[in-house]
Amino acid sequence: MRRIDPFTLGCITAVCGLYVLLASVFANMYYQQVMTIVAIFSVLGLAWNILGGYAGVISFGHAAFFGLGAFTVTLLLSIWNVTPWLGIPAGIVVAALAAVLIGLPTLRLRGIHFALAMLAYPVVIRYVLDWLRYQEVMLPRKAQDTAWFMQFDDVGVYTLLAGVLLFLALLISHVIERSRFGLALRAIKLDEQAAAAAGIDVWRRKMVATAISGAMAGAAGGLYVVVIRVAVPADVFGLHVSAQAMVVSLFGGLGTLWGPLIGAAVLIPLGDGLHALLGHTIPGIQSIVYGLALILAIMIAPEGLYWYVRDRIVSMRRGSVASALPDGAPAAPAADSAGPPASRDPGPRNAQFLVVSGLTKSFRGLKAVNDVSFVVPQGVVFGVIGQNGAGKTSAFNLLNGFITPDAGRVTYDGQDVTGLPPTAISRLGIGRTFQVPRPFLRLSVLDNVVVGAISTQTDDEHAIACAKRAIATVGLTRSQSALASELNGVELRLLELARALAGSPRLVLLDEIFAGLAHEEIEQLLLVIKRLPQQGVTVMIIEHTMHAMLKICDQLVVLDHGVVIASGAPLDVVNDPKVVEAYLGRKWMVKHAAA
Repeated sequence: MRRIDPFTLGCITAVCGLYVLLASVFANMYYQQVMTIVAIFSVLGLAWNILGGYAGVISFGHAAFFGLGAFTVTLLLSIWNVTPWLGIPAGIVVAALAAVLIGLPTLRLRGIHFALAMLAYPVVIRYVLDWLRYQEVMLPRKAQDTAWFMQFDDVGVYTLLAGVLLFLALLISHVIERSRFGLALRAIKLDEQAAAAAGIDVWRRKMVATAISGAMAGAAGGLYVVVIRVAVPADVFGLHVSAQAMVVSLFGGLGTLWGPLIGAAVLIPLGDGLHALLGHTIPGIQSIVYGLALILAIMIAPEGLYWYVRDRIVSMRRGSVASALPDGAPAAPAADSAGPPASRDPGPRNAQFLVVSGLTKSFRGLKAVNDVSFVVPQGVVFGVIGQNGAGKTSAFNLLNGFITPDAGRVTYDGQDVTGLPPTAISRLGIGRTFQVPRPFLRLSVLDNVVVGAISTQTDDEHAIACAKRAIATVGLTRSQSALASELNGVELRLLELARALAGSPRLVLLDEIFAGLAHEEIEQLLLVIKRLPQQGVTVMIIEHTMHAMLKICDQLVVLDHGVVIASGAPLDVVNDPKVVEAYLGRKWMVKHAAA
């Protein structure tokens, strides 16, 4: 969303320059090689971090991409005499293509199923190479044109090359971190459903992240085999390679630029040093180091050292947002003169803006929504009420695409949207909030709301402007730089509403937005919601409490056990005997009728 930060670019340059300078101090070739491996596995960790750290997709199979990069360089040199200067770029392409081919079926899986599926790929490739008799392939020694074939007697040259690769990997990660693509990945990691509701194409973003991650891992593997001069499938496709990529990121800090570098700088010299000292008496001591590091990270700092230290510094320097505002409440909403929250021009009012016809959904025989039909005119606040379990949220999920109806049809502004995924529905101009707030807790208020704008705004500046207008509309301007995790209950509700408004919707679906709020907080929300139709935004809201709905709704529909039992003007609906019975019970009806 923003240009490269000059300060961070300076830090990247300084760190890589210091790394090369420090490596040149060591006269011992072993120490220089360890420094080179630190940089290479930092790159591998950065590659893993793009997928696992930013997008939250845990991979146990990055050795597949690392090994493909290594064997592409090896086979091109040993069979066709192709220099590694060309072999490494070829390895990057091969690894990226493999990532796409792997991602096509595997990214359909989630959680542990994806992680376990990824574990299989390097194992399969390793055994295929063993079957092809590539158990150990030495890079042929070139007596002439050694520089052309990347065969240097001075190990420090490899350290310099590793430093350049590290610089490029850090720069790529920094660009991703500050881009709308990176913001989308972080939103997906923090809450995939909320990201989809905001219009983010989750699967496509993951695919792109997988391809970039695979390409970077391929580059690391290509340089690694040039440094050690031998390619062994068990080494470059081994589980320990995937484990190192994951552990250096987990230990140093997930989803941050510096985390993998911190993890590699600590763990790789420690593991190699202990192996050199104690490897003959404690076999596999490197694996012990990585195992202990993983355990410590999970127990003490689940998100890594970077976030552990950062959170404590922030907690000492910054008070809560609530304490900075009068009486702990958010600022008053912006005046009408501030303009609408980037809403589309509604044009002439459409009396059949949203038409729901015969909507039905069953879960294992239980009909959560049963033949529901209603019409929402444009420019109103339309309420759907009912007791807990009446089918209100299920109806919203059907309208929003999170579940597919068994029967029925939904038409939005003349277009059939039945069964469309949440991403497509959001981009058509339908926003939503959730019954339980789903903020992206690690993002600032502004970034949270920008997530809602990037699917409809191609220009970054316009997306930020839309987000700021939406924040002003709900009254959170003074909190826009705070993390979402610092907000109180009503502020989280306002944040979700702002995120829904930032995408320039013509219709917003508010799912029990008053739940858990005090009377004063409900009044604050009512003030914001009442103003939305004046700004071209039709509001559909579901609730189970009557008093708030009577204050803002122009029309009401009442659901009971998935069936519409009443609809019309609010006063007519609340006096309907079926509604009174549904809310107060038949015994209450009989008792008061007799009285």
